Amino acid sequence: MTDEKICAIALGSNLGDSITILKDSLQALDRIPGITIQSVSSWYQTVAVGIPQPDYLNGCAILEVRQTPQELLVLLQAIELQFGRVRTERWGARTLDLDLILYSDLILNSPELQIPHSRMRDRAFVLIPLAEIAPDAIDPVTQKTIVQLAKNIDRKGVKLITNN
Repeated sequence: MTDEKICAIALGSNLGDSITILKDSLQALDRIPGITIQSVSSWYQTVAVGIPQPDYLNGCAILEVRQTPQELLVLLQAIELQFGRVRTERWGARTLDLDLILYSDLILNSPELQIPHSRMRDRAFVLIPLAEIAPDAIDPVTQKTIVQLAKNIDRKGVKLITNN
């Protein structure tokens, strides 16, 4: 265990009752010792990237964690499985996707985990909800705030569904 760190995760779902799955997955995370949810963004409907599939519901959450990034990744993947995630094709439809986006000011590049998330800066479905709850968070690679990164992103295909 480490000292408490602030991290950001992105959540997505486009199979099943997505809003319930997303909310229930946050409750599952919050029940894990060493994880406290600090804030949750609104939910956004977003056009899927890659292969043709249903639109996603996406959001972000800020967590305070005592786990290492690797321990947190294992927990996120276990929750995905708990909610029926099956990894059959890259960028395919899924009941739940939980991505570790930021972990304090850490820069990590390993085969199983990249922090900040390698495609964070290109994804409106991450930057828009993240800017809502952590506008002043710093991308440790570019040294830009999340709101600065979000300002330049194409918002087409991202629609606010519900506030939290």
